Amino acid sequence: MQAHQTTVDPLEVAKFEAMATEWWDPNGKFKPLHMLNPCRLDYITSQIAGEYDRDLSVPNTFKGLRILDIGCGGGLLSEPMARLGAEIIGVDAAERNIPVAAAHAAQSGLNIDYRHTTAEAMVTEGERFDVVINMEVVEHVADPLAYLTACQELLKPGGLHICSTINRNPKSFMFAIIGAEHVMRWLPKGTHEWNKFITPDELFDLLSKSGMEPVDRQGFVFNPLTWGWRLSDRDLSVNYVTASTKPA
Repeated sequence: MQAHQTTVDPLEVAKFEAMATEWWDPNGKFKPLHMLNPCRLDYITSQIAGEYDRDLSVPNTFKGLRILDIGCGGGLLSEPMARLGAEIIGVDAAERNIPVAAAHAAQSGLNIDYRHTTAEAMVTEGERFDVVINMEVVEHVADPLAYLTACQELLKPGGLHICSTINRNPKSFMFAIIGAEHVMRWLPKGTHEWNKFITPDELFDLLSKSGMEPVDRQGFVFNPLTWGWRLSDRDLSVNYVTASTKPA
């Protein structure tokens, strides 16, 4: 099998290595993700349920589905997916994230297979999944197209790929960098690089070139009055998420 070169950016990995112990602190450096997580989960679970005809009101509704969470961090998405009955493999290029995620899963009584590896390495190993969850990762890799191609190769025919990132425009600079890193200080300065952000049209083009078929995109919109997030099919100006399928 052909070996794949990694798209991991060591400088990006180092940023998240430095914050590894704070993953499960809702008031720590990952506060924005804790706030966003319910909205992310609503989108992810509804897309999986729709694609695989699952009833979200039924316990263990994702039983039988093999799901990969790339860039799993401390397991903020892996754990809810495991609770829905899926077989979860969580992977991260930042080695220090893995023991944090594994320890929290054990404390929560969840069986999750966490690995320090990359998407490209898993392709080489012949791994295949029904769903690949790829949230807030693509803006941190060295080669987005090569990375998304690896994600496509990890899917079974007919599989589902969920990918979120940040739009690139003046508003996203103000909100995601000036607001989140400098004003609110939710994230350390330098966590994001604005020139690595990807517009929705660019991401759809990359997904198509990788061999997937984009089928949906929605925005994650923050309301400073309610201090909460909601999904929007119109406002993709800052944070947004996409769904794509691999041809059967």
